[in-house]
Amino acid sequence: MTAIIEIQGVCKAYGGVVANKEVSMEIKSGGITGLIGPNGSGKTTLFNSVVGYHPIDAGSIKFEGKEISKLQVQDIARLGLLRTFQQTRIYGLMNGVENMLISLPHRKMNLWDALKPNSKEDYEKADRLLEFVGLYEKRLLKSGALSFGQQKLLEFAMALMNEPTCLLLDEPTAGINPTLINGLIDRLKRANAEFGITLFIIEHNMRVIMNMADTIYCMAHGEMLAQGTPDEIQNDQRVIDAYLGAH
Repeated sequence: MTAIIEIQGVCKAYGGVVANKEVSMEIKSGGITGLIGPNGSGKTTLFNSVVGYHPIDAGSIKFEGKEISKLQVQDIARLGLLRTFQQTRIYGLMNGVENMLISLPHRKMNLWDALKPNSKEDYEKADRLLEFVGLYEKRLLKSGALSFGQQKLLEFAMALMNEPTCLLLDEPTAGINPTLINGLIDRLKRANAEFGITLFIIEHNMRVIMNMADTIYCMAHGEMLAQGTPDEIQNDQRVIDAYLGAH
């Protein structure tokens, strides 16, 4: 598989605090890549750099061969690279369908397109994706009334509404009732297999990431510590000492 995201020598500091130091990695197109490491190891900072939430201090980030490290968030989103967050970013007073429709401007090419009324096709697509994530029966409820796990499923569906080529997920199972986790895992795998979406996932639940990812990277103290298959990572003494030993 070819690399859809190429990260080379990325550095990012906040004042005197170094969040990322010479981080390099490749995300294979069509695969599921995991990113693990202790809290404060720089994982979310790296995600934010990839999608344009802040400029990097040094290094290179390419998406499908195009340098994106100087682009704004909205321009990167239009290329098909999106992310979700640890804390959901939905509109609690809107219902599920309304949240789906308001997410569409991520891929609109200009303000005029974003202001156009939603088409019948947009509504049908929203219903279809809400059914895909298991929220069709709750699509007209105010989203703030959904459980936290259901809100995460809604945010996932909102991302799918924009037809991403690659989706970055920051701790998708965090805070979710264990009974919902298997359903979320199944839908992530289906999105990868059926829609061809490349997934890049930060996850602290080792059972989840070890059973989902093709390749796993481990960070510690802002630097890349190790990479490999799930089996290789589980048996890497550096990873055990820095992270897995605490799990």
